[in-house]
Amino acid sequence: MRTRSQVAWTPGEPTEIDLDLDGAVARLSALVAGRHTVILSGAGMSTDSGIPDYRSPDAAPRTPMTIDAFLASREFRTHYWARNHLGWRHMDAATPNRAHHAITDLQRLGLVSGVITQNVDMLHTKAGNHPVLELHGCYGRVCCIDCGWQVSRHRLASMLEPLNADFTARIRSRGAIEVAPDADVAVGDTDDFVMIDCPACGGPLKPAIVYFGESVPADVVDRAYAMVDAADTLIVLGSSLTVMSGLRFVKHAKRQGKSVAIVNRGRTRGDSLADLTIDHRCAEVLTALVERIGAGVASHPDEVVGVHHRSP
Repeated sequence: MRTRSQVAWTPGEPTEIDLDLDGAVARLSALVAGRHTVILSGAGMSTDSGIPDYRSPDAAPRTPMTIDAFLASREFRTHYWARNHLGWRHMDAATPNRAHHAITDLQRLGLVSGVITQNVDMLHTKAGNHPVLELHGCYGRVCCIDCGWQVSRHRLASMLEPLNADFTARIRSRGAIEVAPDADVAVGDTDDFVMIDCPACGGPLKPAIVYFGESVPADVVDRAYAMVDAADTLIVLGSSLTVMSGLRFVKHAKRQGKSVAIVNRGRTRGDSLADLTIDHRCAEVLTALVERIGAGVASHPDEVVGVHHRSP
């Protein structure tokens, strides 16, 4: 079963940032220049956009939503929606950072063939990355669990706002609130929040996000494998690969003899499978990579720059 499950493995203690950035970027350039690369991104890609992650060395302890918890009771779902109602606009207002724009630049150079993302923040799409496969869905859509009816998050907000004006005013009067990676916020007293059911069938509404313990749609997984199959290199950006939903693509690429690079703060569950690991921030690494490859293209416009293949 293709599920986004929790595992026993956890990232190690914080590590010092690799100071030899130039050397690391030179090695990464050798893996991607003149080849087709697919990106697998995680929450570490979005921290510079103000969206926190779950597992980096600097992340605050947070418990991700599970499908079992969401389905446990109507009261819990209402509590969840109250927090999401307050937090989703923070994610909606987030803008792509240098890492997302660097991928766009690499695509213009013909080096990145697509992005598979574990993130639900839609920042890759906002940055113009294409194609983007949202492995775990996105915050911008809402669906009915029973009948599949869908609505945009903006439209749902317009339906909820007049029902919860007093609730929203009460919470916002307290000042800043903490927002989690899935647009949840740290609010406890939500008994006065009013949540609606599906207008089509009366069933419960849920963000179009794959929660932990929930199955990733088989067609999405198949499309992700196809993207890896069509590429020469897989680069993991900002993911500890703690859950199998991302790690399986690293294993798949490795079985096919493809090059694998990982850029992440702290160690990852896939480090032993990688040809190159860089413990550094994604934005700095990718910006430096674009500058290096772009300079090579400018110097040698009629040559393929920096193409190296691994030894068997």
